[in-house]
Amino acid sequence: MPSLTVATWNINSVRLRIDTVLQFLRDAAPDVLCLQEIKTEDALFPGAAFTQAGYPHQAVRGMKAYNGVAIVSRIPLTRPHSLDWCGKTDSRHIAAEVAGVEIHNFYVPAGGDIPDPDQNEKFAHKLQFLDEVTAWFSTNRRAETPMMLVGDLNIAPLEHDVWSHKKLLDVVSHTPIEVERMDRWQQGLAWVDAVRHFVPDDQKLYSWWSYRAKDWDLADKGRRLDHVWVTPPLKEKLEAAEIQRPWRGVEKASDHVPVLVRLAVPA
Repeated sequence: MPSLTVATWNINSVRLRIDTVLQFLRDAAPDVLCLQEIKTEDALFPGAAFTQAGYPHQAVRGMKAYNGVAIVSRIPLTRPHSLDWCGKTDSRHIAAEVAGVEIHNFYVPAGGDIPDPDQNEKFAHKLQFLDEVTAWFSTNRRAETPMMLVGDLNIAPLEHDVWSHKKLLDVVSHTPIEVERMDRWQQGLAWVDAVRHFVPDDQKLYSWWSYRAKDWDLADKGRRLDHVWVTPPLKEKLEAAEIQRPWRGVEKASDHVPVLVRLAVPA
């Protein structure tokens, strides 16, 4: 049966890393690529380069210098749309339907450094964002609808999604309050963690390594911040999932790497 392969990648500036992205598309050949932190206005998005690479179907929600999300695809996109959250127009969501599957691409706020919403407005924004998206899906979508939710969710929820559970419990991205919010979002529509569907929870798994490490590979102090979820109708269609760690080691690398999921859905 034909398959649909969807990749997600926080590229940390699509214009700066367009050659890297195009090489990834040649090597991995996903049907759909969802990008976060494209850091460019819509008019400057390198759409022509993606079209030439065989990805002419595009949905972009960008802004100058910060944030921004995009979906590029080899197969037609329908019903492209985006939503704003927390009263901000900061380009953190875009969605479209591909091969009968509605894909939601998110860039969740990072949350700053202090895990206290009273002391840190960035952390308060993150928690509000998580509450709003959870409520929106519960109100506007059903678990029976074939959907994927992908992106840089900026939370590593499980013990082995971080290099040290004990040391990171009070570090933003792994705090109990964030994990609880993420769990509530996930449970709202019984979303299935597509990567952990294949990789047991007791195995270390990362998609992000800080630029601060002199030797990121040797130190291996990673976190799994990038996720792919599917609704229950797609669970039995999951065929494979992969986090492509080698892309962290290329020249001018993003601090995130691509995550790919393949489903038994005709593309």
